[in-house]
Amino acid sequence: MDTARYSRQMLFQPIQESGQKALSTSSALVVGAGALGTVISNQLVRAGIGKIRLIDRDYVELSNLQRQIMFDETDVKDAMPKAVAAKNKLEKINSQVEIDAIIGNVTAENIDDLIKDVDVVLDGTDNFATRYLLNDACFKHQLPFSYGGVVSSRGMTAFFVPGKTPCLRCITKEGEGDGQTCDTVGVIAPAVDIIASFEVTETLKYLTNNQDALRNTLKTIDMWYNRHYDMKLTAPKAGCPTCQKETFPALKKNAQNEETVLCGRDTVQIHRTSQLNLEKWESQLMKIGRVRRTPFLLKAAVDEGVDLVLFKDGRVLVQGTEDPVQARTLYDRYIGS
Repeated sequence: MDTARYSRQMLFQPIQESGQKALSTSSALVVGAGALGTVISNQLVRAGIGKIRLIDRDYVELSNLQRQIMFDETDVKDAMPKAVAAKNKLEKINSQVEIDAIIGNVTAENIDDLIKDVDVVLDGTDNFATRYLLNDACFKHQLPFSYGGVVSSRGMTAFFVPGKTPCLRCITKEGEGDGQTCDTVGVIAPAVDIIASFEVTETLKYLTNNQDALRNTLKTIDMWYNRHYDMKLTAPKAGCPTCQKETFPALKKNAQNEETVLCGRDTVQIHRTSQLNLEKWESQLMKIGRVRRTPFLLKAAVDEGVDLVLFKDGRVLVQGTEDPVQARTLYDRYIGS
């Protein structure tokens, strides 16, 4: 352990050398390498965590640069997958940290492998379907889950610990969202930074054996209108299917649809197959429109205002619509079953 690198952090009384050593042997799964995920990963790597497993399904676009701190214009030009671009930056920040970058989607099929051997899971996602999946997996495997979400100038965050706090399902209800996304109401970077910092702070408390200092609230903030609210995490909700009945509904293999509307992206993701040959599809789709292939993805303009982005792991992003039916029609037209 490089004590000179972490000297200021070790001077902080609750951490000291013992806490720093605990961090150096800890590992985290960060789901999402967008706005929240890049701030989370940056702070964890600089703090000296031993290993980060980072997964993201998307690639870098120009609109990301306003708030996604790991990326630059070169990443946009190269259409770099976010997980790879983040890994490249993180390894330059701290070469002592092991970075496992995965280009892909978190599903009920792969979540057990993703959380294997990690000590904590941090939420850098943009949708509740994935958050419920992470919540259920964490409570099934007795792992803490650091939840956070941001839109506009507002954010929410909580740190859930199986056996000590309720879970995400206890304090939220599926389908109760107000429908607002970054695309419809925007988002400012300071709100992202604050929520991500709360997520990491609680994680550092947990990993350095300072659990008595955990906040134990659902914190809600509005950076623009100066509103702050804490709701105490009390008893779990009676009959909660996750932390009480332990049925874990999001982990059922058919719990996730093959079509997923991506928050604020005017995009629908379709995942029907386990792999796609990008070279083959480049040859096929270049007959229809402009095609660009990188080592990680293939982007094809197939219709007016519509692009298809194909990934090796079988995912296809239909860009230009948020209607799953229309996206499915376009997918069937150009990709097939």
